Amino acid sequence: GGSDGSVVDPDAPRKEVGFIAVSVGKGMNEIFKGLGVDYIISGGQTMNPSTDDFLNAIEKVNAETIFVLPNNSNIILAAKQAVDLVEGKKIIVIPTKTIPQGITAIITFDEEKSPEENEELMTEEMSKVKTGQVTYAIRDTKIGDVEISKNDIMGLDDKDIVATGDTIGETTLKLVDSMVDEDSVLISVYYGEGVTEEDAGVLMEQIQEKYPDCDTDLHFGGQPVYYYIVSVE
Repeated sequence: GGSDGSVVDPDAPRKEVGFIAVSVGKGMNEIFKGLGVDYIISGGQTMNPSTDDFLNAIEKVNAETIFVLPNNSNIILAAKQAVDLVEGKKIIVIPTKTIPQGITAIITFDEEKSPEENEELMTEEMSKVKTGQVTYAIRDTKIGDVEISKNDIMGLDDKDIVATGDTIGETTLKLVDSMVDEDSVLISVYYGEGVTEEDAGVLMEQIQEKYPDCDTDLHFGGQPVYYYIVSVE
């Protein structure tokens, strides 16, 4: 689509390392660009880019080694299939399942280290990130023992529904509560396109009050579907 963003100059000399990330939402795209991602593949509503989308991105990034951050468990395989089809560049897929894991992976990257050392380091650090997402039910459903009615607000932790409620704020707080333990040091919140900055600010104050020992971060993600994406490290 027209929103796929490449900031690559074709005549520039080849870099040592490049980054490709799958992202969704204007704010998330800006965060990845700010962290030095060379090419963003727009995940869109379904977040399911194909192997061809990865190959196209890899072609556009002029680097010896390219780290790929799929940021969704459903597309790790598509990214890995692209690796076998590329010649002349070393492609390393970091198996990030969520956008916060991708952000942690790229922040962990250390240019002093070899690609292999970075792969190990980034994979290890991203695996420490817990991600939760707050959305609404598109239909009546039952998951495990939880009865969900259409339009209920629900908080998902990886695959399970861990919180439900009538309001977005209340459900998000329940979700955070299920994720935080005595080892947690950082709570990051990315608010989506359906949430005002004001509401996000109120939620952050409640989180800070409840978990004074944790650092907190609030970012505009602009993602569709999910009111909030929360990560706890």
